Amino acid sequence: QVRFVESGGGLVQPGGSLRLSCAASDSMFSIYTMAWYRQVPGKQRELVAVVSSGGSTTYADSMKGRVTISRDNAKNTVYLQMNSLKLEDTAVYYCNTPSARYSWGQGTQVTVSS
Repeated sequence: QVRFVESGGGLVQPGGSLRLSCAASDSMFSIYTMAWYRQVPGKQRELVAVVSSGGSTTYADSMKGRVTISRDNAKNTVYLQMNSLKLEDTAVYYCNTPSARYSWGQGTQVTVSS
């Protein structure tokens, strides 16, 4: 079972930036396609960005142009750089595979507020 530990969230003003990190426990991390998700209480979890094992990326329309997903296979870590944050980006952010194959980590809270 792979475990994920997300970090890097916090309180930021609209227009600000944050860089989220997700550390995976599996040494086979480099072969996984990885994804970032977010969830607002009472709503379904939303897939935000995907990065393949080879580094190809795709983004949800809601955040396209404002986020960049990347990975460091040597560190078993995937990142989400978020810029120009909006109030509606407030959510708990999680990582997992695109099929949500593994158990969810605790997530990291991102709060965008003035």
